[in-house]
Formats: sequence, C-alpha cells, structure tokens
Amino acid sequence: MKSLTPVLLTVLLAFGMTSCTGAVKTGNAAPDSTTSNPGTLDKSVAQENQNNATSIVRRKQLNSDIRAHEQRNKVGGDQGQRTDDDIKSEVRSKLQANLPAAALTINAKNGAVTVAGTVVYQNQLNKIPGLTKEIPGVKSVTVNATVASAAQPVPPALGTEVPLKDQTGK
Repeated sequence: MKSLTPVLLTVLLAFGMTSCTGAVKTGNAAPDSTTSNPGTLDKSVAQENQNNATSIVRRKQLNSDIRAHEQRNKVGGDQGQRTDDDIKSEVRSKLQANLPAAALTINAKNGAVTVAGTVVYQNQLNKIPGLTKEIPGVKSVTVNATVASAAQPVPPALGTEVPLKDQTGK
C-alpha cells in the first residue's frame, strides 16, 4: 500500500493539471471552444442560464469567487503576472454574474482573452470587453459572440434576484 500511494498521488495530480487546460464555459450550451461556431441559443436554455445565474445561492457563490480572486490578487504581488487559468476563471465568474442568460466560452493565452458564444441582448455583447478588461492581467479581448434576440428569457421574478449593491458592496 505504501508503494501505491505515490503512484496514485501522481496520477491524481496529472489528471488535475490536464483538466484545468482549455476553455471554460458559463453554461452547458456554450460552444466547446472559442473558435467553434456559436450556433444558436434556445430560449429555454437562456431561461435556465438566467435562472441559475440570478438565484440567490449562485449569486452569492459567484460574488464569493470574485472577492476571493480580488483578495488573492491584492496579496499576490505583480498583477500583470497571472496564470491563464486564473484569468479564465475570473472572466467566467464576472461574465456569468453580469450576463446571466448568456452561453459563453472563455479562453486566455498570455493575457489575451477570447470570448465566444451567444448573448440575448446587444447591450450584453457590448459589455463583454469592458467587463473582461476589469480582470487584472487581461491585456486584450477578442469577442466572437453573437446576439440571439429570439432567445430572450422572461425576466426573473421579483424577489429572486439580489440587487447589484448587495452583490458587490458598491
């Protein structure tokens, strides 16, 4: 058993390292990569994405992730030296919190971020570069997303979303 433990640990570490590579997605309907065709976004999927992202539990989770990243960034020293995985994760959280009905895929390489997929409003598409550039370490943003206005979901019911001030403390 003692000789098997290092082998198992090595396999787990190798698996963990490989699972972190590649693009991250804001939902299951997002494209598999930032270079693939975004396709269309079904209204029911947009509604499900919005309901998930605006639920109180998910909002708290997203905001907790964002605050944890911000705190690590303040302590971590050089803001410009960020790993691609950190950047992808932070951009995903930021976009999912602010563009709840979207189905986006995010990739980063040396600070160059590419966002692909589908949003339901033109103003959401316009917000992607600004929101992405708020993340430390992002040097440039390429947006390969489209608008699927036919997929616009029903707005969240009153009382099911957390006001922006409560989410951010600002």
